[in-house]
Amino acid sequence: MAAPKKGKSASAQSKPGRSLALILIAIVALTGGMFASGHTTPRLGIDLAGGTSITLRAVPEAGQQSAINKTNMDTAVEIMERRVNGLGVSESEVQTQGDRNIIVNIPKGTNSGEAREQVGTTAKLYFRPVVATELSGANATGSPSPSEAGGDSDKATDKATDGATDGDKATDDKATDGDTPSDSASASATTQGRAASDALKADPSPSASASDGASPSPSASDGASPSPSASGGDDATAKLQEQYAALDCTDQDARAKAGDGAKPGDSMVACGQNSQGQWQKYILGAAAVDGTEVDDAEAVYNTQTAAGWTVTMKFTDKGATKFADITGQLAKNQSPQNQFAIVLDNEVVSDPYVSQALTGGNAEISGSFDQEEAQGLANMLSYGALPLTFKEDSVTTVTAALGGEQLKAGLIAGAIGLALVVLYLLFYYRGLSFIAVASLLVSAGLTYVIMSLLGPTIGFALNLPAVCGAIVAIGITADSFIVYFERVRDEIREGRTLRPAVERAWPRARRTILVSDFVSFLAAAVLFVVSVGKVQGFAFTLGLTTLLDVVVVFLFTKPLLTLMARRKFFASGHKWSGFDPKSLGVKPPLRRTRRPSRPAAGPVDPKEA
Repeated sequence: MAAPKKGKSASAQSKPGRSLALILIAIVALTGGMFASGHTTPRLGIDLAGGTSITLRAVPEAGQQSAINKTNMDTAVEIMERRVNGLGVSESEVQTQGDRNIIVNIPKGTNSGEAREQVGTTAKLYFRPVVATELSGANATGSPSPSEAGGDSDKATDKATDGATDGDKATDDKATDGDTPSDSASASATTQGRAASDALKADPSPSASASDGASPSPSASDGASPSPSASGGDDATAKLQEQYAALDCTDQDARAKAGDGAKPGDSMVACGQNSQGQWQKYILGAAAVDGTEVDDAEAVYNTQTAAGWTVTMKFTDKGATKFADITGQLAKNQSPQNQFAIVLDNEVVSDPYVSQALTGGNAEISGSFDQEEAQGLANMLSYGALPLTFKEDSVTTVTAALGGEQLKAGLIAGAIGLALVVLYLLFYYRGLSFIAVASLLVSAGLTYVIMSLLGPTIGFALNLPAVCGAIVAIGITADSFIVYFERVRDEIREGRTLRPAVERAWPRARRTILVSDFVSFLAAAVLFVVSVGKVQGFAFTLGLTTLLDVVVVFLFTKPLLTLMARRKFFASGHKWSGFDPKSLGVKPPLRRTRRPSRPAAGPVDPKEA
């Protein structure tokens, strides 16, 4: 006869150590990552650790008192919340107070300074053509002539167009057509000092003739002041030139006052930092595109052209037309008049150049960005335009809303719940409680390590509802163990020994555990999507611990029980093992006795005593 085929389960039964080794490696790797990152404790939310509270007051523009209304305030709250959350501050609270105040609460442990910059300075975002630019203050090293500057820019353009990797050495950012990210675009803002040319015009878009006519230029000894232009007799132009000459962007007060009072249709002076962190000053033309006409912006890692981190922009229909017009005009000019400045709160946050009209409503800004810089610029472009102007009334550091005592009370409640579960397991399952408690400890350890890593990774902050979710998860995890243990006991009650019972019970228990955890995870996911604020912390923690329950049961609990079933203490049904046949009500099978054989035929004579 042919030998019977071995089932797949035989190999799985004999090698439970593989699963245990896998989860052990995962625990060690995650723990090592936690210590390597330096974040060994979960980041706490504002209700547990305190944080920064910013009060912003809505200020309408002149003659627009009706702009302060519920619709605009709600829109401002939504945009501010998205901007702060875009920085990874997922536990932030943004809410209205009264009819004109907005309160922004930022948890301790986040970059509150960066959040203040993006939330507190909530003016308008504009795209303006660059008329002149140069290094400012102590950074200025002299001003080459416009022809020299243009030559440098052309060289950088050739390298960028050809895809040369060293082009970024002379460039900052470059704007390209989003549909042709390879060779189609651009040049970038130079990082050298430049003499201001005589290209300042009333037209917000400097023309090619203005750029080409910029041959006369002041020498380095003449300073950085712009030369008189064809309209130099105009008082506004002369005043703007004086402001530009006197502007020192290394002075914080001077930067704050630069561009004050300038309207979208006016030319202005402004400051900005280049990729080397040096301050540059600018003369900018009238706003060509409003920030509200940017439909979406996103930081993307471009692997097709090896451009690294880039920022893609999508404009509205109206914005796409304006952007195509201005880039078409700028592309005819020499540097720096082929650049446009992205201006937020009167500060230049980026000044890419163009070499052709960018049509189609999509554009890409590329350069020597890292991920943080690209995401910061994308946030400004996406959320830079608010319907109101806000002034920062106060910034205060607040203590925890509920304080350390509430956190302590929550931890005590969790400890009591865990202790009650352990006592129940000891009383009812006896030796099996060792496996259950070990599984609970593994689940708790994984939860702690992952929460610690999620803080710096995605900005997860542990709040009181999240603590409640972790406490509820104790019951969910214990329930999975109980389902499996009871299935094994049912098999033993049917007369099977422990080792076969462990394997036969697993398929049925596994199905029940997966269905139960799927329902819990689905509820957590729905709650996370439809809820806001702190309730999301509860839903997130509940979903995370439900997934970890599946991992622990499959890779730890079942393999460990398989190993323990080979030990005499459990296999023999010791009364403290949890598998005692008497306590489970198992009746030993009746042994059959051999019946006496009947005589072949005829009566049998009884023997005499």
